[in-house]
Amino acid sequence: MPSHILYKEDVARDIVGFWNSNDQAEIKAIAENLSIRKFKKNEIIYHERQKPTRMLYLVSGKIKIVKEGGVGRTPIVNAIKEKHFFGFRAFFADDCYATSAMAFEDCTVASIPIATAALLIANNNNITNFFAKQLALLLGNSGDRIVSLTQKHIRGRLADTILILKDNYGTMADEKTINISMSRDDLASMSNMSTSNAIRTLSAFAQEGLVEIVGKRIKVLDGEKLEDISEKG
Repeated sequence: MPSHILYKEDVARDIVGFWNSNDQAEIKAIAENLSIRKFKKNEIIYHERQKPTRMLYLVSGKIKIVKEGGVGRTPIVNAIKEKHFFGFRAFFADDCYATSAMAFEDCTVASIPIATAALLIANNNNITNFFAKQLALLLGNSGDRIVSLTQKHIRGRLADTILILKDNYGTMADEKTINISMSRDDLASMSNMSTSNAIRTLSAFAQEGLVEIVGKRIKVLDGEKLEDISEKG
């Protein structure tokens, strides 16, 4: 069997594993309809105001969810980690995307047509329950981020962003350095502050021994203190 078919079956097995299924018919249906595409860093995966036509799943790499159309910097409203679905709110709402998805770094995205996804969902309540939980988590996390970005002080916002990046992308072999190379502009955008404020606040965190700056990477030295700063805002 060709390697690309085997790869699609592996991705399909990963997908059905989210709703604790090993149904061979589901795996076959997904694998046969699966498209896999690679995106370069900063390449757009979908634009806001587009109508979704496929269910999207991040196989590998990192994706940022951004809000386009504003004045000045494009704010980053979420960061997606690999082996997770994204953009599915619009799918279930039968609505256009409210945000855009862009590659944080080179990434691989799998997708299946809406018709295939709808048929699978109609035939398996476990899939419905899985996405209902994901939508509830998405709503809760979105609410927390709105509070963080609009009500917290600069230190709280930056601490929150660093902790989200660590939680989403994990750490490198030293178990401290966050596994993403991130520009100061992106860090500022994700924290709803100017680049100069992000640089200044990150430098203050470094002077206080909370983080270490390693080029475009951040090493977390005192996660508990960062959590305290995030919670106090």
